[in-house]
Amino acid sequence: MQASRTLRIAICLFVAALAIGLVAFRSEPAPSKAVTATSSVSSSQPLLKPAPSTPIAEQKAALGDDETWQPEWDATIEMALPPDLLEPKMARNVKPFCPRFSSMKDVDKRQFWAYFFQALAGAEAGLKATSNVQHTEPEVAVVDKVSHRMVRSQGLLQLTYEDARRYACDFDWNTDKHLSEHDPDKTILQPENNLLCGVNILVNQLVVQKRPLLTKSSYWSTLRPGWPGYRVFVQQMANVPPTCGRPSKTAHVDSGSSTPTASE
Repeated sequence: MQASRTLRIAICLFVAALAIGLVAFRSEPAPSKAVTATSSVSSSQPLLKPAPSTPIAEQKAALGDDETWQPEWDATIEMALPPDLLEPKMARNVKPFCPRFSSMKDVDKRQFWAYFFQALAGAEAGLKATSNVQHTEPEVAVVDKVSHRMVRSQGLLQLTYEDARRYACDFDWNTDKHLSEHDPDKTILQPENNLLCGVNILVNQLVVQKRPLLTKSSYWSTLRPGWPGYRVFVQQMANVPPTCGRPSKTAHVDSGSSTPTASE
């Protein structure tokens, strides 16, 4: 009898201990699937580094002008850069502005390209995201084949609706045609859409067509040596990231003293 009682007590104690252990196990938080997914995505994302401010961005900051370059736009560009724009062979295109490009780390190359687009936006639109201009020069005073209206250069990089077809840009004329010319909700004026389209255009020029960065056939007139806007662009490249090294003197031969202003 005594042995049976002792055995029952032992079994009860074992069951109780097992139950307590199971409760403790279940009470421990399991790894969150969301956190795991986020960590996985984060590890696959490239390292990013904010770009310095261009001269016009510095001027706007001093004047308290809010229509200027935003830090998140650096990330938009850096995340969108394809590996081709980070290859050492790209150094020959950017040598006048970034002599050390071929030996730089990828994070620094991305920073350079973010700065490049800030300088380009400064020369093209005075860093004004809602810039919208209809030029009168014969070579650009034509009908846009998408909007069927006279071409207007729009946004930070002064793009057109035709670019949506040419470079797979996320512009929606059917939506935008109901909005006013400078409405920031227009798809072509939204900074992310405009800048990502610019990356596509640059890739087409440098990678697909294998043309130089600075050429008289560039999409942007500000990248055409000898054109008035080129002097403005070169001036905006004065504050390239320190990792680029000192820009060569040839980069400033045609820099002039023009100061970009916000477009209409």
